[in-house]
Amino acid sequence: MTYRVCFVCTGNICRSPMAESVFRARVAEAGLDDRVEVDSAGTGGWHEGDGADPRTLSVLEEHGYDSAHTARQFQPSWFARLDLVIALDHGHLKALRRLAPTPEDAAKVRLLRSYDASAGDDLDVPDPYYGGMDGFEECLEMVEAASVGLLDAVREDVGGQAA
Repeated sequence: MTYRVCFVCTGNICRSPMAESVFRARVAEAGLDDRVEVDSAGTGGWHEGDGADPRTLSVLEEHGYDSAHTARQFQPSWFARLDLVIALDHGHLKALRRLAPTPEDAAKVRLLRSYDASAGDDLDVPDPYYGGMDGFEECLEMVEAASVGLLDAVREDVGGQAA
């Protein structure tokens, strides 16, 4: 059985594709890429069909991550096939939980930085879109830090599933 994780931000061109690429690399490094599927989407459809922001691509490539991406909008019907829906900030968390068809689906939505013990109370990954490259670098650092704990949680969940 495949375990499915979807990262969600606003437009699916900055934060969520970055999280998708980083987490996909972590899953592959852990040898779980045959059991865990990783993708991303946006709460809105403004950028559907577009590639990731060039600054996202630059930061990902500079750090050795895959940067292939096409933006899409999250659909409520996806909850049925997803195991985890990872929101990049509280606004996304609220929007996704409102979209969830059932309480069980709403419970699948978590904040990415909740998997980073060093994050403290600030669990939002700031939107780097309107800033400079330093915001994209900061976003990558936050995503990488949270991916360690997220991988541990997914590894535990996958261990409990039948192959």
